[in-house]
Amino acid sequence: MTSTKTLMPVDYYRLPFCQPETLGNLSSESEGNFSVAMMSKTIGLLAAFLLGGQVAEGFYLPGVNPQSFGDGDIVKLKVNKMTSTKTLMPVDYYRLPFCQPAGGPKMDNENLGEFLAGDRIESSPYRLKMKTDMYCEQLCISNVGRGEQRGVSPNKVVRAIRKNFHNNWIVDNLSAASKVEDETTITTRYWQGFPVGFVATDTKKAYIHNHVNIEVMYHGVETEAGRSRIVRFTVEPFSVKHEFEPVEDDDDTEKGDSKFKVAKINNPIASCDPKKKTKVHTDYNMITAQNREPQLASGKVLFTYDVHWVENPDLHWASRWDIYLSMDNAIPAKVHWLSIANSLVIVFVLSAMIAAILVRNLRRDFARYNKLASDEEKAEDLEEFGWKLVHADVFRPPSFSPLLLSVACGTGAQILCMSFLTIVFSAMGFLSPANRGALLMAELLLYVMMGGVAGYVTARMYKTFKGKSWQRATAFTALGFPGIAFIFFFMLDLLAITQGSTDAVPFTTMIVLLVLWFGISTPLVFFGAYFGYKQDAMEFPVNTSSIPRQIPDQPWFMGIPFTLAIGGILPFGACFVELYFILASVWMDQYYYVFGFLLLVYAILIITCAEITVLFCYFQLCGENYHWWWRSFCTAGSTALYVFFYSFVYFKQLEANSFSTYVLYFGYMGLVSFGLFLMTGFIGVASSLWFNRTIFGSIKID
Repeated sequence: MTSTKTLMPVDYYRLPFCQPETLGNLSSESEGNFSVAMMSKTIGLLAAFLLGGQVAEGFYLPGVNPQSFGDGDIVKLKVNKMTSTKTLMPVDYYRLPFCQPAGGPKMDNENLGEFLAGDRIESSPYRLKMKTDMYCEQLCISNVGRGEQRGVSPNKVVRAIRKNFHNNWIVDNLSAASKVEDETTITTRYWQGFPVGFVATDTKKAYIHNHVNIEVMYHGVETEAGRSRIVRFTVEPFSVKHEFEPVEDDDDTEKGDSKFKVAKINNPIASCDPKKKTKVHTDYNMITAQNREPQLASGKVLFTYDVHWVENPDLHWASRWDIYLSMDNAIPAKVHWLSIANSLVIVFVLSAMIAAILVRNLRRDFARYNKLASDEEKAEDLEEFGWKLVHADVFRPPSFSPLLLSVACGTGAQILCMSFLTIVFSAMGFLSPANRGALLMAELLLYVMMGGVAGYVTARMYKTFKGKSWQRATAFTALGFPGIAFIFFFMLDLLAITQGSTDAVPFTTMIVLLVLWFGISTPLVFFGAYFGYKQDAMEFPVNTSSIPRQIPDQPWFMGIPFTLAIGGILPFGACFVELYFILASVWMDQYYYVFGFLLLVYAILIITCAEITVLFCYFQLCGENYHWWWRSFCTAGSTALYVFFYSFVYFKQLEANSFSTYVLYFGYMGLVSFGLFLMTGFIGVASSLWFNRTIFGSIKID
């Protein structure tokens, strides 16, 4: 029995109701059904985790409830921010003089992730009714601005069209697909929305899309008679030059006509002609017929729309996002498999190098170092050479800022745990694209909750380095990287405000971020540091001498430039294909949902960073150079340098040419690369530390 007041369900027979004779004995059939159900759920979750996006079909999460509509029910069409790959600065839909609903647009309730992503979902004047087709429905007359003239600044709509802005509409939480038609082909695209207008190739003038065909597919609900669910939403924009006369009386009662009229069209196309007995929807042939012209983005413009409802019995509600996530198979799965194969080849080659060099050499070194030396060998001091010579210095604290290294490793461990958990939850399907902003909010909250990991790792390392400024190290961990990120974010937010972009985060959202930082993350960092300092310092298999050993001159190929160049290129080569698709989802408004592949690439990235760092660490110790702490951090961290350099190559695809776009793009890419540098650097230090403790614990030291 359940109650909305207590939220505590109780057993039915806790109250004195009539009871059967066999109360309290579960039948074996019930137990078996329960076991089968639990096994099915377990297998389903395991399959979703292993195959990621490849088994996403039909998989929907609790909390994303379907909405059913009866015939004639109102279906709300909402508008979101307008986006452009040229400016990277989304703007509010009603910044342009589009038709507004009665009483003005109303903002939807948005979560933190939507605000940070720049989403601004608002109501619209478009009137849709379930299963009710509409033909050339009039919306409003709007003055979009002055005409284009040489030497005169163009109006806002013309500027938006030339900057390739796209509308992003939403029906039943489903994003609008864009249909483009010409004489020979019909192309449907499921990302980036549909363009505000177009620039003619002959006249070079901007034309506005003032008519849209709204096609909505629905699927009948098997369990609810007379109810349907929306499974597809497509918009086909047209530019139609209506010659019209405004009408003063737009009452809907004349002659029983239910159409909302704001103008009398003098040159109607077939779908807009009230004299036609047979109603037809607007199509490409009507728009391109003889003596028809597109609508210039200037002067008074009449906005119209068609609504076409199509039943699709084969497409179920739970699978309606599949075509969006796969982008209608625009990127075949074979591309991701080839990326995985390329990454695995790098891992196998690197592993073979380690097996050929390290394993063989270390086995020989162990045999030599552990054998009993004769008196003659002891006299000639021939038993020690190679990496064993630095056994008294190998675990000496770093000569440059042990505090900074501890803080960097703690922050890197925090980012590593955050990214791993985010990818795992996404691969299991817990971060549905239907829940807008969920991925960004999950990353933020997981980073905050992993503050304890950062504090613990920093404390353990700093105590091992015999550091004394424990409070300073903990404070730097809590305030360092989050402070840098917040300063970058605040500066870019000010830039977005000056550009009038929806990327500008409201002041209340800033307060929420500060509360998460100082109210949750910072206390967790100090909490983790407390337990880290309570632990004993790491024990090493060899003692450290009081006098540091002199380091001989190193060959050129063991210098910092060469190790950084080689150390970063292999991990980057293992993940750059998936990096391309991730950047496309961030900057090109495309969908990325193959988190099963991403999880494999993430594991390969960690393995390659660890292997290449261990290899260079061994070469460095053989050269009697024991300054491996920072070298290991930078060797693996140099992967981030290649990612940042690659962002310059990718930037050419965005066609951006404004100063604000440069600052926005390279500012965020620099911040992401810095976070990746800390994460991969921690992987390098952790792998080298494990390697050194293993090999020096396997030999006898006199």
